[in-house]
Amino acid sequence: MKRTYLGEFEEIVLLTVSILGEGAYGVAITDELDRQTGRSVSISAVHAALHRLEEKGMLSSFMGEATAERGGRRKRLFRVTVIGSKTLQEVREQRNRLWDAIAPQTLPVLGM
Repeated sequence: MKRTYLGEFEEIVLLTVSILGEGAYGVAITDELDRQTGRSVSISAVHAALHRLEEKGMLSSFMGEATAERGGRRKRLFRVTVIGSKTLQEVREQRNRLWDAIAPQTLPVLGM
């Protein structure tokens, strides 16, 4: 598979969509990002990342049903695609290889 560049913010957005499963939409993703990372992010930054990830084929989206709490408006829901899952796995494997390559005597310097 040709490796598509995945920025750090895109990576955590993609991971967050994975965490939320079928309930992944803009506000829920933003709230979960704050819970998981302690980072307060704007909904527009999340939407921009979702759009980029969808363009890269890592996410797909569809319109959910209208809900009363949204005044009858529908939510755009997101799900991770096969390409997105493979990319996350590759990123994880690459990070693990890099961590494994650190000489044990240097780990205390890194606070471990």
